[in-house]
Amino acid sequence: MVQSARPLSPHLQVYKPQLTSVLSIFHRISGVISFLGSLCLLLWLTTLAWDKELYLMLQKFAVSWPIQLFLFLWSFSLIYHLFNGIRHLRWDAGKGFSLEEIYQSGKVVMIASLVVNILIWVTR
Repeated sequence: MVQSARPLSPHLQVYKPQLTSVLSIFHRISGVISFLGSLCLLLWLTTLAWDKELYLMLQKFAVSWPIQLFLFLWSFSLIYHLFNGIRHLRWDAGKGFSLEEIYQSGKVVMIASLVVNILIWVTR
């Protein structure tokens, strides 16, 4: 069998990142982050129900900047995943498939997610 010098499949160095691919990858990542954050919420609620001392210790730990950053990113990922899910539902209805609409809706999802997340954190 003759070996070709060409790669068998394209790799990441061949393609430039596009908004559509970046948003698709981020949608998957936001789903994982949302799941992990939900597990943390479940553990926090479990300590609230079962162990007062551990709950109070977690409350003191929760005001640290790494945990606050995690909570900010978790809330952003939840909001982004929700808005992008609505965008996908619109696609399931057969609407918004032109390239211009895809890019426009992607930008709207990113901006809306950021604005809503900031509003939630500023008004809390």
